[in-house]
Parts: sequence; structure tokens; C-alpha cells
Amino acid sequence: MSFLIAAPSSGSGKTTLTLGLLRALSRDTTVRGAKSGPDYIDPRFHEAACGQTCLNLDAWAMSPARIRSLAAGPIPVIIEGAMGLFDGAPPDGKGASADLARILNLPVILVIDAGKMAGSVAALANGFINHDQRLHFAGVILNNVGSARHEIMLRRALDSITVIGAIPRAPTLKQPSRHLGLVQAQERPDLDSYLDYAADIVTDNLDLAALKALLTPISAAPSTHRFPPPAQRISIAQDAAFAFNYPHVLQDWHSAGATLSFFSPLENEAAPDADFIYLPGGYPELHAGELAANSTFLNSLHNSKAQIYGECGGYMTLGNALTDADGVTHKMAGLLPLETSFAQRKLHLGYRHLQADKGPLKGRWSGHEFHYATTVKTSGRPLFNATDAEGTTLPAMGLIQNNVSGSFGHIIDLA
Repeated sequence: MSFLIAAPSSGSGKTTLTLGLLRALSRDTTVRGAKSGPDYIDPRFHEAACGQTCLNLDAWAMSPARIRSLAAGPIPVIIEGAMGLFDGAPPDGKGASADLARILNLPVILVIDAGKMAGSVAALANGFINHDQRLHFAGVILNNVGSARHEIMLRRALDSITVIGAIPRAPTLKQPSRHLGLVQAQERPDLDSYLDYAADIVTDNLDLAALKALLTPISAAPSTHRFPPPAQRISIAQDAAFAFNYPHVLQDWHSAGATLSFFSPLENEAAPDADFIYLPGGYPELHAGELAANSTFLNSLHNSKAQIYGECGGYMTLGNALTDADGVTHKMAGLLPLETSFAQRKLHLGYRHLQADKGPLKGRWSGHEFHYATTVKTSGRPLFNATDAEGTTLPAMGLIQNNVSGSFGHIIDLA
């Protein structure tokens, strides 16, 4: 089997530990990473750490059969949990990392930030281990340990629990971040040396032999619930401004026979000839001036007869104007009656049920919303009817006009 890395809460060190483990283990074996829930940024770090595609496994948005199908394969997988182990969507916590462990019958390794505790670590660890008897815990990893004496105190308190290792306090492991999470992997020129550094710390302080003993592949499962391609020829924007796409979606499109091509709006490349042009989410607000000046890219959208679809940042780019964090307004593609602002910030976060009765993504979808940008001005026909995870009706999302559509929602799978 493989295993799930979880924690009592966000900020405990799951991502850093996962990256260090993936790089350390990949030095003499083949291993891949997966990420629980909706996350575009951490999976790209997983891929850099081990050289294998990292998929998202979402227990809220995906069926158990879909999760088993995506997770199965000949290469063992280390799944990085999200938030705390039992933290999911309201009203009942569906989508928590614990759901993945139950669906895939995986052992859980609990990462505890022990920097500000000693004997109390036992109460915390035992509470998590005994909370749900359906879960199997392979052990705990102590993180942020202050000294050798501190480690001895923690291990004594956990005398009945397997301690896989203790990671010393290391401020140099902290990674730079911005409003949507870590600075993207492709923006880190020091990434490879950072991953090697994390791997060396993991190798020196964890029982890698015990972890390797858990690394057997997840049994094969039939492919199920594929995401249908919106067209035969699909052109996808891909660079630092448009990096938020899910590999399982692109894999589904390709497996169904669609031809995928890629281009970079930041490099002022024209969208290749296609039936469907996809602008994923990302950080156009950080590059709005460049995008506004890239006439080859913008003209290719205006001249295209393809269906054009934008998600979140892509949606903002298809609008008339985008105001950046400094309050400077930049002219965008002008294909949708939309003006957005990153100077006026408000967090929009949560799972979404989305339904469209028109356009290239007609149907019912599960998705999520995560952005700080606000809509300043809009008009026209909405694209999606939307509800939140609890079924509460939300204002209609997005716009559709002629061959162009988009919204702030990120689609994860068929509903």
C-alpha cells in the first residue's frame, strides 16, 4: 500500500515533509505524490520533487470509484492531506483527508508541530489516533523539534505510539508564499537545491526503511467517470500567469481522443488553431501590464472562431479591464462585459455545485472557488447556476456571450 501524510491543522509542515520524502525516496525508488482536495500549487512541487505527475484526489468533488481509479497504478503514492485530518466541507466534513484514507484503505502518518509542547503531545496524538477507529495510523512524525532534550521528552510522552522520526527546527525550510499559497514551483530558481536540502534533513531524521515498507502500489481499478472533452482540438494557455489546471482533466481529454496544444500568453504567443481555447486560472493580476501589451495573444483570441473558455484568472483576462494591486487598471481582451479588481480584495472560498444549460461546458459539475479579486462591473447572461457545499443557492456565476464564456469557478469533475 501507499500512505497519507496528515496533521492536526494547517501549518504543521505537511507540504515540506512530503516534498522532502518524495525527493529522498525517489533517489533509489520510484514514487509519486498526490494532493487531497482542490490545490493547484503544491502538486507542481510534488512533481519537481519526484519527477512523476501529481494528481488531485478530492473526496468531496469525486466519487470513491473515481478516486480509486485515479490513485491506482504501478507506482506507489504518497498523498499529502489538506488542512487538518478531519477538516472537510460543511455540514458534515465531507472531503476531509480522512475520507481518502478510508476510501483507499491507506495508513495515516500524523505530522505534529511539537515546537511549543512537550508531554501534551501524547494527548494530541492519542486523540487523533482514537477519534475514528476505521483509520489505521502507521505512526507520527514530530516536526519543529527544538533540541535533543526536547525530542527525548516528546518520545517519552509517546512511549506507546510509533515515532517515525523528529525533524529539528529549521527556519531555512520555510518557503515563500503569496495570496493563493506558495510561490509557484516554476518561479523558484532555487527549487532543486531546496528540495535536496529538505530531502537531506528527512533522510537524517526519519526512519526511511519503515516508510519504504509501506510503499506498495494501490491495486488497479477500472477507469470511471471521465471528464468529457469539450472539443476535438483544444488549445491551452500555460505559463506563470495561467498555471491552474488539473492534470486529471487534461488526461481525460487526451484519453478520449482530443488533441491538446499549449501556448504562452506571457510570451505573446498566439493561441494555436483549435476548436476550444482554454485559459486556466493563475496569476494574471501579477502580469496584467504584460498581458495588456501582448497584442499577438489578444488578437488571436479576437480572430478565433473557437469556443473560448476562461476559469478564474482566465475569466478575468477575457473581460474588459483588470485593476492590479497598485490600483492601475489594464485593458484586457474585451470579449466579456466584465471588469475585475485585485485592488479591492475579498476572499471567495468554497466548494461549488455548478450547472450550465448552454455553452461548451453544458451540464452539472463539481468545483470550487478560491480568489481574492472582486467583480467591479458586469452585465449579460450568466454561465452557471451555483450552490455551495451545503446546497445553499448562490448568485449565478460567470458569463457567456457568443463563443466566449467563463467564471470564477474551477471545475473539478462531473457532478
